[in-house]
Amino acid sequence: MNGQAFDADVIISGGGPVGMGLAIELGQRGISVIVVERYPELQPVPKGQNLTQRTMEHFQAWGIEEAVRNARTVRSDYGIGGLTTYRTLLSDYTHDWLQRELVRPYYAADNERLPQYQTEAVMRTRVAELPSVEVLYGWQVEDVSQDADGVELAIAERKGEGRRTVRARYAVGCDGSRSILRDKGGLTQTRTDHDRLMVLLVFRSTELHELLERYPGKSFYNVLHPHQKGYWLFFGRVDLGTTWFFHAPVPADTTKDNFDFVAYLHEAAGAEFAVELDHIGFWDLRFAIADRYRNGRIFIAGDAAHSHPPYGGYGVNSGLEDARNLGWKLAARLEGWGGEALLDSYDAERQPVFASTAGDFIEKAIYTDREFLETYDPAVDREAFEREWAERGSGAKGEVAAFEPHYGASPVVRGAGDDDTSAVGQHTFTARPGHHLAPASLASGQNAIGALGSGFTLLALGADEADVTAFMTAAKDAGAPLTIVRDSGGDALERYAARLVLVRPDQFVAWAGDSCGAEATAILATARGKA
Repeated sequence: MNGQAFDADVIISGGGPVGMGLAIELGQRGISVIVVERYPELQPVPKGQNLTQRTMEHFQAWGIEEAVRNARTVRSDYGIGGLTTYRTLLSDYTHDWLQRELVRPYYAADNERLPQYQTEAVMRTRVAELPSVEVLYGWQVEDVSQDADGVELAIAERKGEGRRTVRARYAVGCDGSRSILRDKGGLTQTRTDHDRLMVLLVFRSTELHELLERYPGKSFYNVLHPHQKGYWLFFGRVDLGTTWFFHAPVPADTTKDNFDFVAYLHEAAGAEFAVELDHIGFWDLRFAIADRYRNGRIFIAGDAAHSHPPYGGYGVNSGLEDARNLGWKLAARLEGWGGEALLDSYDAERQPVFASTAGDFIEKAIYTDREFLETYDPAVDREAFEREWAERGSGAKGEVAAFEPHYGASPVVRGAGDDDTSAVGQHTFTARPGHHLAPASLASGQNAIGALGSGFTLLALGADEADVTAFMTAAKDAGAPLTIVRDSGGDALERYAARLVLVRPDQFVAWAGDSCGAEATAILATARGKA
């Protein structure tokens, strides 16, 4: 393969939200991309609905925030909150769940909720606007090989006779939990099987909407039942008034024809209502995480790198964070100012964060719910049950606040001390190396987030001009893009507690301090993987 011409800088296998997000991140930077996507048409299965504030920051950066919000299927004045109930959907015992609004001050956008296929439609439109991105709809990857210079993929028409090879400098598998690129590219997984077969139903029912008018502003509902041992009976709105999805455990031998799904819905709801089933699907409840996210010139992201039950809305959001993290690093390497260590840092940052997400949040929720259901029963001790139920409702606030992915131990972060890389953290406004930068008002009146450039940004908040000049010189010598934001500080100086904040293209802090001394070159070298 050596010496052959390249068809693109990067080939992406899979054009779901993660693949398209990566294509947008790269395409906006002028990197040539080929996306190989097996489905010409969108798949109308309502998964990946809950989009966090952080994900909406990505959409801001990709120029599609407004379009995503306009694609919403539940009207904006209704609400997108969640609810947990006991035993049945119509229980007297309820509390709010997944209160993401509690961390809203630390992000530059509101969260959103809409079916994944609606999000994908917006992303496909944006990709079509980028001249450096080509999408091969109706094609899929069959094999991959690599050498010292590039990657070659054998691709085929999914419903046709077409066959061809495409070559790029890098390839990224965003092709789901059964990723061909991952398996053919030599990237192994570790799995944790919970031995549960789950059903996904999509159904229509206006009567269920009428029954749930008692819970205004709620769009998804998590039912805890003792018989399910901590696994959820989960209802969610696809639109307001008609279409729903439901997932829950079923017996291992369940098929589309040997189980009464309508009766199961009625039992979970605690009432009978008219139902028209549109879709019946099954999936195995398991966790899988790749042992590494990179093998030479081959990378994986999204479900190809990590898959888990759809509990808590972590899946699509984690995958989009992968895309944002990897995209700027690939661009930096291709443009010459990023080093190999920068590409290695993708795995070093994202793999442990997902391992923490799976263990410290998703699996922990299953075990915590199981313990609660085994310990408390209102029929046995109503007072104890109600006391613990109320405590769980207030505890939901702490759990959301504790989910704060960060990269303190990253090799391309400087000055983080003994901080770790994990999903468990605490939101603060302080600019901490390896952590997401929160919004803050500059003295000019502009929000610091809106002032960030597409490359590195140095927020100089009443800083010594010699320090600013040192960073400018270091960036110029390295050929690295650097936006300088000079400001007397305002609210930002108080919030960030640093006069100098070096921010990465993905809005994470690379370094912060009051003075860089003689270290500007070394700080920037670390951040771009060339220390």
